[in-house]
Amino acid sequence: MGRLDRNISVEDFRQLARRRLPKSVFEFVDGGAGQELTLLDNRAGFERIRLLPRVLTDVSRPDLTTTLWSKTYPTPLVISPMGSCALVRPGADIAIATAAAARGIPYTLSTMATTGIGRMARAVQGPLWFQLYVLKDFDFNRRLVRQAEEFGYSALVVTVDLQTGGKREKDLRNGISIPLRPSPRHLIEGIAHPGWSLRLLRDGFPQFENVRGYLGDTGAGLTIAARVGRNLHAGFDWNDLRTIRDWWKGPLIVKGVLHPGDAAGLIAEGADGIWVSNHGGRQLDGAVSSIDAITTVRDAVGGRVPILIDSGIRTGMDVIKAKARGAAAAAIGRAALFGAVEGRAGVERVLDVLLDEIATGLKLCGLPSFQQVGSDLISPALAG
Repeated sequence: MGRLDRNISVEDFRQLARRRLPKSVFEFVDGGAGQELTLLDNRAGFERIRLLPRVLTDVSRPDLTTTLWSKTYPTPLVISPMGSCALVRPGADIAIATAAAARGIPYTLSTMATTGIGRMARAVQGPLWFQLYVLKDFDFNRRLVRQAEEFGYSALVVTVDLQTGGKREKDLRNGISIPLRPSPRHLIEGIAHPGWSLRLLRDGFPQFENVRGYLGDTGAGLTIAARVGRNLHAGFDWNDLRTIRDWWKGPLIVKGVLHPGDAAGLIAEGADGIWVSNHGGRQLDGAVSSIDAITTVRDAVGGRVPILIDSGIRTGMDVIKAKARGAAAAAIGRAALFGAVEGRAGVERVLDVLLDEIATGLKLCGLPSFQQVGSDLISPALAG
Protein backbone atom coordinates (compact mmCIF):
# COMPACT_ATOMS: atom_id res chain seq x y z
CA MET A 1 0.00 0.00 0.00
CA GLY A 2 1.36 3.41 -0.98
CA ARG A 3 1.93 6.15 1.57
CA LEU A 4 -1.09 8.17 0.45
CA ASP A 5 -3.30 5.07 0.42
CA ARG A 6 -3.12 5.08 4.20
CA ASN A 7 -5.30 8.19 4.09
CA ILE A 8 -8.76 6.72 3.69
CA SER A 9 -10.95 9.78 4.27
CA VAL A 10 -11.00 13.52 3.73
CA GLU A 11 -10.61 13.88 7.49
CA ASP A 12 -7.32 11.95 7.26
CA PHE A 13 -6.09 14.53 4.76
CA ARG A 14 -7.34 17.34 6.98
CA GLN A 15 -5.22 15.98 9.82
CA LEU A 16 -2.28 15.57 7.44
CA ALA A 17 -2.65 19.23 6.46
CA ARG A 18 -2.77 20.20 10.13
CA ARG A 19 0.59 18.49 10.65
CA ARG A 20 2.28 19.68 7.47
CA LEU A 21 1.22 23.33 7.41
CA PRO A 22 2.14 26.17 9.72
CA LYS A 23 -0.66 26.77 12.21
CA SER A 24 -1.51 30.17 10.68
CA VAL A 25 -1.88 28.71 7.19
CA PHE A 26 -3.89 25.69 8.34
CA GLU A 27 -6.28 27.91 10.27
CA PHE A 28 -6.68 30.16 7.22
CA VAL A 29 -7.80 27.16 5.17
CA ASP A 30 -9.78 25.36 7.86
CA GLY A 31 -11.34 28.28 9.69
CA GLY A 32 -14.46 30.38 9.32
CA ALA A 33 -15.92 33.73 10.25
CA GLY A 34 -16.78 34.98 13.71
CA GLN A 35 -17.53 32.28 16.25
CA GLU A 36 -17.62 29.73 13.42
CA LEU A 37 -21.27 28.90 14.11
CA THR A 38 -22.07 28.44 10.42
CA LEU A 39 -18.82 26.56 9.80
CA LEU A 40 -19.81 24.00 12.42
CA ASP A 41 -23.44 23.81 11.33
CA ASN A 42 -22.41 23.03 7.77
CA ARG A 43 -21.15 19.69 9.01
CA ALA A 44 -23.91 19.21 11.56
CA GLY A 45 -26.54 19.72 8.86
CA PHE A 46 -25.26 16.75 6.88
CA GLU A 47 -24.77 14.66 10.00
CA ARG A 48 -28.41 15.13 11.05
CA ILE A 49 -29.78 13.52 7.87
CA ARG A 50 -30.71 9.85 8.03
CA LEU A 51 -31.42 7.69 4.98
CA LEU A 52 -33.97 4.98 4.23
CA PRO A 53 -32.28 2.52 1.83
CA ARG A 54 -33.96 0.01 -0.46
CA VAL A 55 -32.87 -3.59 -1.10
CA LEU A 56 -33.02 -6.25 -3.82
CA THR A 57 -32.03 -3.98 -6.69
CA ASP A 58 -29.16 -4.62 -9.09
CA VAL A 59 -26.41 -2.23 -7.99
CA SER A 60 -23.50 -4.11 -9.54
CA ARG A 61 -22.54 -1.19 -11.82
CA PRO A 62 -23.14 2.11 -10.01
CA ASP A 63 -23.56 5.03 -12.43
CA LEU A 64 -22.15 8.31 -11.05
CA THR A 65 -22.95 10.50 -14.05
CA THR A 66 -24.87 13.74 -13.74
CA THR A 67 -26.19 16.20 -16.31
CA LEU A 68 -25.77 19.96 -16.31
CA TRP A 69 -27.11 22.06 -19.20
CA SER A 70 -27.52 19.06 -21.50
CA LYS A 71 -23.91 17.98 -20.90
CA THR A 72 -23.21 14.73 -19.09
CA TYR A 73 -20.34 14.68 -16.61
CA PRO A 74 -18.84 11.41 -15.34
CA THR A 75 -19.21 12.39 -11.67
CA PRO A 76 -21.44 14.67 -9.57
CA LEU A 77 -18.44 16.62 -8.23
CA VAL A 78 -17.30 20.17 -8.99
CA ILE A 79 -14.27 22.00 -7.57
CA SER A 80 -15.28 25.19 -5.77
CA PRO A 81 -13.43 28.43 -6.48
CA MET A 82 -10.64 29.00 -3.99
CA GLY A 83 -8.23 31.90 -3.62
CA SER A 84 -4.78 31.78 -2.06
CA CYS A 85 -4.24 28.07 -2.76
CA ALA A 86 -0.49 28.54 -3.24
CA LEU A 87 -0.20 29.30 0.48
CA VAL A 88 -0.73 25.58 0.99
CA ARG A 89 1.74 24.50 -1.70
CA PRO A 90 3.13 26.29 -4.77
CA GLY A 91 1.17 25.23 -7.83
CA ALA A 92 -1.75 23.96 -5.75
CA ASP A 93 -4.29 25.54 -8.14
CA ILE A 94 -2.93 23.58 -11.10
CA ALA A 95 -2.48 20.41 -9.05
CA ILE A 96 -6.16 20.47 -8.11
CA ALA A 97 -7.32 21.41 -11.60
CA THR A 98 -5.30 18.72 -13.39
CA ALA A 99 -6.38 16.02 -10.94
CA ALA A 100 -10.00 17.09 -11.45
CA ALA A 101 -9.66 17.24 -15.24
CA ALA A 102 -8.40 13.66 -15.35
CA ARG A 103 -11.73 12.62 -13.82
CA GLY A 104 -13.90 14.94 -15.91
CA ILE A 105 -14.63 17.15 -12.91
CA PRO A 106 -15.13 20.89 -13.62
CA TYR A 107 -12.61 23.17 -11.93
CA THR A 108 -13.77 26.66 -10.99
CA LEU A 109 -10.97 29.23 -11.10
CA SER A 110 -11.39 32.04 -8.57
CA THR A 111 -10.87 35.69 -9.39
CA MET A 112 -8.51 35.59 -6.39
CA ALA A 113 -6.63 32.51 -7.56
CA THR A 114 -2.85 32.38 -7.35
CA THR A 115 -2.81 31.14 -10.97
CA GLY A 116 -3.95 33.37 -13.83
CA ILE A 117 -6.80 32.70 -16.26
CA GLY A 118 -4.52 32.09 -19.23
CA ARG A 119 -1.96 29.97 -17.46
CA MET A 120 -4.66 27.70 -16.04
CA ALA A 121 -6.28 27.26 -19.46
CA ARG A 122 -2.93 26.31 -20.99
CA ALA A 123 -2.18 23.82 -18.21
CA VAL A 124 -5.48 21.95 -18.04
CA GLN A 125 -7.23 19.81 -20.61
CA GLY A 126 -10.63 19.56 -18.95
CA PRO A 127 -13.75 21.53 -18.09
CA LEU A 128 -12.92 24.96 -16.66
CA TRP A 129 -15.34 27.47 -15.14
CA PHE A 130 -14.47 31.02 -14.09
CA GLN A 131 -15.71 32.60 -10.88
CA LEU A 132 -16.16 36.37 -10.77
CA TYR A 133 -15.95 38.47 -7.64
CA VAL A 134 -17.69 41.67 -8.66
CA LEU A 135 -15.15 44.44 -8.08
CA LYS A 136 -15.82 48.18 -7.94
CA ASP A 137 -14.29 48.76 -11.37
CA PHE A 138 -16.80 47.36 -13.88
CA ASP A 139 -14.36 47.79 -16.76
CA PHE A 140 -11.98 45.50 -14.90
CA ASN A 141 -14.79 42.99 -14.33
CA ARG A 142 -15.52 43.09 -18.05
CA ARG A 143 -11.87 42.40 -18.88
CA LEU A 144 -11.83 39.36 -16.60
CA VAL A 145 -15.01 37.94 -18.15
CA ARG A 146 -13.69 38.59 -21.66
CA GLN A 147 -10.44 36.80 -20.79
CA ALA A 148 -12.34 33.78 -19.49
CA GLU A 149 -14.34 33.69 -22.71
CA GLU A 150 -11.26 34.00 -24.89
CA PHE A 151 -9.50 31.16 -23.08
CA GLY A 152 -12.44 28.80 -23.42
CA TYR A 153 -13.93 28.70 -19.93
CA SER A 154 -17.32 27.07 -20.38
CA ALA A 155 -19.34 28.59 -17.49
CA LEU A 156 -19.29 31.83 -15.51
CA VAL A 157 -19.90 31.67 -11.75
CA VAL A 158 -20.87 35.02 -10.21
CA THR A 159 -20.41 35.12 -6.44
CA VAL A 160 -22.98 37.32 -4.68
CA ASP A 161 -22.30 36.74 -0.96
CA LEU A 162 -19.13 38.81 -0.71
CA GLN A 163 -20.40 42.35 -0.30
CA THR A 164 -17.47 42.71 2.10
CA GLY A 165 -14.96 40.35 3.60
CA GLY A 166 -16.16 38.32 6.57
CA LYS A 167 -14.52 38.84 9.95
CA ARG A 168 -12.20 35.85 10.22
CA GLU A 169 -10.86 36.14 13.73
CA LYS A 170 -8.19 33.47 13.35
CA ASP A 171 -6.69 35.30 10.36
CA LEU A 172 -6.73 38.58 12.27
CA ARG A 173 -4.86 36.97 15.14
CA ASN A 174 -2.46 35.09 12.87
CA GLY A 175 -1.76 37.96 10.47
CA ILE A 176 -2.21 35.91 7.30
CA SER A 177 -2.11 38.07 4.17
CA ILE A 178 -1.17 38.04 0.49
CA PRO A 179 1.52 39.08 -0.23
CA LEU A 180 2.68 37.24 2.88
CA ARG A 181 4.35 39.59 5.32
CA PRO A 182 6.43 37.33 7.57
CA SER A 183 6.27 38.14 11.26
CA PRO A 184 8.36 36.56 14.03
CA ARG A 185 5.48 34.15 14.60
CA HIS A 186 5.47 33.12 10.93
CA LEU A 187 9.24 32.64 10.97
CA ILE A 188 9.00 30.35 13.99
CA GLU A 189 6.18 28.39 12.34
CA GLY A 190 8.21 28.20 9.13
CA ILE A 191 11.26 26.79 10.92
CA ALA A 192 8.99 24.11 12.41
CA HIS A 193 7.72 23.24 8.89
CA PRO A 194 10.87 23.27 6.73
CA GLY A 195 9.34 21.45 3.75
CA TRP A 196 6.59 24.07 3.42
CA SER A 197 9.06 26.91 3.90
CA LEU A 198 11.60 25.65 1.34
CA ARG A 199 8.91 25.24 -1.31
CA LEU A 200 7.64 28.75 -0.67
CA LEU A 201 11.14 30.26 -0.81
CA ARG A 202 11.96 28.33 -3.99
CA ASP A 203 8.78 29.32 -5.86
CA GLY A 204 8.25 32.78 -4.40
CA PHE A 205 5.46 34.25 -2.33
CA PRO A 206 2.07 33.85 -4.04
CA GLN A 207 0.18 36.72 -5.62
CA PHE A 208 -3.42 37.20 -6.78
CA GLU A 209 -2.50 36.74 -10.43
CA ASN A 210 -5.81 37.81 -12.00
CA VAL A 211 -5.87 41.15 -10.18
CA ARG A 212 -2.20 42.10 -10.13
CA GLY A 213 -1.96 45.87 -9.75
CA TYR A 214 -5.66 46.27 -9.03
CA LEU A 215 -6.00 45.65 -5.29
CA GLY A 216 -3.96 48.67 -4.28
CA ASP A 217 -2.74 48.71 -0.67
CA THR A 218 -0.43 45.78 0.00
CA GLY A 219 0.53 47.00 3.43
CA ALA A 220 0.93 44.70 6.38
CA GLY A 221 -1.99 44.32 8.73
CA LEU A 222 -4.64 43.57 6.11
CA THR A 223 -5.93 40.03 6.15
CA ILE A 224 -6.75 38.42 2.81
CA ALA A 225 -10.48 38.85 3.46
CA ALA A 226 -10.05 42.51 4.42
CA ARG A 227 -7.81 43.35 1.47
CA VAL A 228 -10.16 41.76 -1.03
CA GLY A 229 -13.16 43.25 0.76
CA ARG A 230 -11.91 46.80 0.25
CA ASN A 231 -12.16 46.32 -3.51
CA LEU A 232 -15.53 44.58 -3.72
CA HIS A 233 -18.57 46.30 -5.18
CA ALA A 234 -20.81 46.54 -2.11
CA GLY A 235 -23.45 48.26 -4.27
CA PHE A 236 -23.72 45.25 -6.61
CA ASP A 237 -27.42 44.91 -7.44
CA TRP A 238 -29.89 43.35 -9.87
CA ASN A 239 -29.10 45.86 -12.61
CA ASP A 240 -25.41 45.00 -12.38
CA LEU A 241 -26.27 41.31 -12.62
CA ARG A 242 -28.24 41.99 -15.79
CA THR A 243 -25.17 43.70 -17.24
CA ILE A 244 -23.00 40.65 -16.49
CA ARG A 245 -25.67 38.37 -17.94
CA ASP A 246 -25.44 40.37 -21.18
CA TRP A 247 -21.65 39.90 -21.23
CA TRP A 248 -21.70 36.11 -21.01
CA LYS A 249 -23.32 33.88 -23.61
CA GLY A 250 -22.72 30.51 -21.93
CA PRO A 251 -24.14 29.06 -18.69
CA LEU A 252 -24.19 31.63 -15.89
CA ILE A 253 -24.34 30.27 -12.34
CA VAL A 254 -25.00 32.49 -9.33
CA LYS A 255 -23.13 31.37 -6.21
CA GLY A 256 -23.88 32.31 -2.62
CA VAL A 257 -27.67 31.89 -2.67
CA LEU A 258 -29.54 30.79 0.47
CA HIS A 259 -32.94 32.55 0.19
CA PRO A 260 -35.64 30.98 -2.02
CA GLY A 261 -36.89 34.40 -3.13
CA ASP A 262 -33.43 35.28 -4.41
CA ALA A 263 -33.23 31.97 -6.28
CA ALA A 264 -36.55 32.61 -8.04
CA GLY A 265 -35.56 36.18 -8.89
CA LEU A 266 -32.21 35.10 -10.30
CA ILE A 267 -33.85 32.61 -12.64
CA ALA A 268 -36.21 35.34 -13.83
CA GLU A 269 -33.12 37.43 -14.68
CA GLY A 270 -31.58 34.66 -16.75
CA ALA A 271 -29.43 32.65 -14.33
CA ASP A 272 -28.77 29.16 -15.69
CA GLY A 273 -27.83 27.64 -12.34
CA ILE A 274 -28.20 28.35 -8.62
CA TRP A 275 -25.25 27.54 -6.37
CA VAL A 276 -26.42 27.20 -2.77
CA SER A 277 -23.55 28.28 -0.54
CA ASN A 278 -22.68 30.18 2.61
CA HIS A 279 -19.06 30.51 1.47
CA GLY A 280 -17.99 27.60 3.62
CA GLY A 281 -18.91 29.50 6.78
CA ARG A 282 -16.33 32.19 5.94
CA GLN A 283 -18.71 35.14 5.48
CA LEU A 284 -21.91 35.66 7.51
CA ASP A 285 -21.50 33.82 10.79
CA GLY A 286 -24.90 32.58 11.90
CA ALA A 287 -26.15 31.98 8.37
CA VAL A 288 -28.15 28.81 7.74
CA SER A 289 -26.19 25.75 6.62
CA SER A 290 -26.26 25.10 2.88
CA ILE A 291 -27.80 21.64 3.25
CA ASP A 292 -30.62 23.09 5.38
CA ALA A 293 -31.19 25.99 2.96
CA ILE A 294 -31.40 23.87 -0.17
CA THR A 295 -34.90 22.47 0.38
CA THR A 296 -36.69 25.81 0.08
CA VAL A 297 -34.40 26.87 -2.78
CA ARG A 298 -35.25 23.59 -4.55
CA ASP A 299 -38.96 24.31 -4.19
CA ALA A 300 -38.51 27.85 -5.52
CA VAL A 301 -36.44 26.67 -8.49
CA GLY A 302 -38.95 23.97 -9.37
CA GLY A 303 -36.55 22.07 -11.60
CA ARG A 304 -36.09 24.96 -14.04
CA VAL A 305 -32.28 25.09 -13.64
CA PRO A 306 -29.68 22.87 -11.96
CA ILE A 307 -28.85 23.49 -8.31
CA LEU A 308 -25.29 23.11 -7.02
CA ILE A 309 -24.24 23.10 -3.40
CA ASP A 310 -21.08 23.54 -1.35
CA SER A 311 -20.08 24.19 2.28
CA GLY A 312 -19.37 21.28 4.59
CA ILE A 313 -19.05 18.42 2.07
CA ARG A 314 -16.48 15.95 3.37
CA THR A 315 -17.76 12.49 2.36
CA GLY A 316 -19.36 10.74 -0.57
CA MET A 317 -22.46 10.26 1.55
CA ASP A 318 -22.72 14.06 1.86
CA VAL A 319 -22.91 14.22 -1.94
CA ILE A 320 -25.72 11.64 -1.98
CA LYS A 321 -27.58 13.49 0.77
CA ALA A 322 -27.24 16.74 -1.16
CA LYS A 323 -28.72 15.07 -4.25
CA ALA A 324 -31.61 13.76 -2.16
CA ARG A 325 -32.26 17.35 -1.07
CA GLY A 326 -32.21 18.63 -4.65
CA ALA A 327 -28.61 19.30 -5.77
CA ALA A 328 -27.59 18.14 -9.24
CA ALA A 329 -23.91 18.41 -8.27
CA ALA A 330 -21.85 19.01 -5.14
CA ALA A 331 -18.76 21.22 -4.97
CA ILE A 332 -15.74 20.70 -2.75
CA GLY A 333 -13.15 23.25 -1.72
CA ARG A 334 -11.27 22.55 1.48
CA ALA A 335 -11.36 18.78 0.84
CA ALA A 336 -9.35 19.22 -2.36
CA LEU A 337 -7.02 21.77 -0.79
CA PHE A 338 -6.20 19.43 2.09
CA GLY A 339 -5.11 16.90 -0.52
CA ALA A 340 -2.99 19.52 -2.29
CA VAL A 341 -0.61 19.48 0.67
CA GLU A 342 0.75 16.39 -1.12
CA GLY A 343 0.55 17.92 -4.60
CA ARG A 344 -1.44 16.44 -7.45
CA ALA A 345 -1.14 12.90 -6.08
CA GLY A 346 -2.79 13.99 -2.84
CA VAL A 347 -5.68 15.64 -4.67
CA GLU A 348 -6.13 12.54 -6.84
CA ARG A 349 -6.35 10.42 -3.71
CA VAL A 350 -8.96 12.75 -2.15
CA LEU A 351 -11.10 12.67 -5.29
CA ASP A 352 -10.85 8.91 -5.61
CA VAL A 353 -11.81 8.45 -1.96
CA LEU A 354 -14.90 10.60 -2.47
CA LEU A 355 -15.89 8.89 -5.72
CA ASP A 356 -15.48 5.47 -4.14
CA GLU A 357 -17.62 6.58 -1.20
CA ILE A 358 -20.34 7.77 -3.59
CA ALA A 359 -20.30 4.45 -5.47
CA THR A 360 -20.42 2.47 -2.24
CA GLY A 361 -23.18 4.70 -0.89
CA LEU A 362 -25.31 4.19 -3.99
CA LYS A 363 -24.97 0.42 -3.68
CA LEU A 364 -25.90 0.41 -0.01
CA CYS A 365 -28.86 2.72 -0.66
CA GLY A 366 -30.11 0.27 -3.28
CA LEU A 367 -29.80 2.76 -6.13
CA PRO A 368 -28.14 1.83 -9.44
CA SER A 369 -27.44 5.43 -10.45
CA PHE A 370 -26.82 8.84 -8.93
CA GLN A 371 -29.61 10.28 -11.07
CA GLN A 372 -32.12 8.07 -9.23
CA VAL A 373 -31.35 9.61 -5.83
CA GLY A 374 -34.44 11.52 -4.72
CA SER A 375 -36.13 12.92 -1.65
CA ASP A 376 -37.63 9.53 -0.86
CA LEU A 377 -34.16 8.35 0.19
CA ILE A 378 -34.31 10.58 3.27
CA SER A 379 -36.10 9.17 6.29
CA PRO A 380 -39.59 10.79 6.43
CA ALA A 381 -38.93 12.26 9.85
CA LEU A 382 -36.10 14.30 8.29
CA ALA A 383 -37.30 14.66 4.71
CA GLY A 384 -37.48 18.46 4.68
